[in-house]
Amino acid sequence: MELRQLNTFCTVATTLNFTRAAEVLSYVPSNVTMQIKALEDELGVRLFDRLGKQLVLTTAGKRFLTHARGVLEKMDEARSAVHHNEKLSGTLTISANEVICAYRLPPVFQRFRSQHPGVRLIFRSVPNQELKQSLFEGTTDIVYMLDEPIRSSGLSVEPLLEEHFRLLAAPDHPLAKRTVLQLEDFHGEVFLTNEKGCPYRTMFDRSFEKEGIDSITYLEFQSAEAIKQCAISGIGIAFLPEIVAESEVERGELVVLPWQIPDLQVFTQMLWHKDKWLSPIMLSFMEAARAVFGSPNENLVFPTKGKNLTS
Repeated sequence: MELRQLNTFCTVATTLNFTRAAEVLSYVPSNVTMQIKALEDELGVRLFDRLGKQLVLTTAGKRFLTHARGVLEKMDEARSAVHHNEKLSGTLTISANEVICAYRLPPVFQRFRSQHPGVRLIFRSVPNQELKQSLFEGTTDIVYMLDEPIRSSGLSVEPLLEEHFRLLAAPDHPLAKRTVLQLEDFHGEVFLTNEKGCPYRTMFDRSFEKEGIDSITYLEFQSAEAIKQCAISGIGIAFLPEIVAESEVERGELVVLPWQIPDLQVFTQMLWHKDKWLSPIMLSFMEAARAVFGSPNENLVFPTKGKNLTS
């Protein structure tokens, strides 16, 4: 068993695509396939299954991944001790949801790449409900989440930026010209939201239930971009993070409705496993994020009230 096989296996496990893994590793696809087959032959188990066009880890593969990542982390730690004054090199895996990926992380990636061009960055777009689990499974090094304050016994959590949510509508929407809205104004309206299970949807439902509205017409989406475009088309009222629609509001394509959503405190947060060795690469990426978000963050702390999420 060779270290390069372990590195290839971990890369395939992260990308779940042989061709993409080959591009990341600068190999030809057949080389990746050959290394995985050799590893499976030596272990005597299948590490991946092909389900149609989708590649998935087997149960044995998931168990092996934890140990393989541990070996590679120890090697990175050893290299760092020997070459601590040299340029950083290696691989870093980052995960986030669609909104943070599109609107918050690009300048972080740009800053980090300009400082450490020798580091291979792998980004995985992961649904909100799977982000924390990816840290426990070891498939991600650092996760970025947009959610209410997360408190966890197994994860380190650092708030980076407080975010604000808005109700948005097209300029010709009947409520768009109003300067004051009452609860009864929303009766009969269609709300454009994420699907149930998404933290944003949970926040939305809770805030309106507190106000006494429990019968709401929804159109549900998996994509914030789809919600925004449907709101621009006049289909309904969008519930979105402010950052998602800043440009459209400036251009007059959407209007922020005069409605304050009560008890909604949301942060972009950086998470990592408490027991994970913080390599120089991880530390450098964290510092890049802090610099871009403009926070050393000793002054940004979670409020005492709000929803506590544990894991």
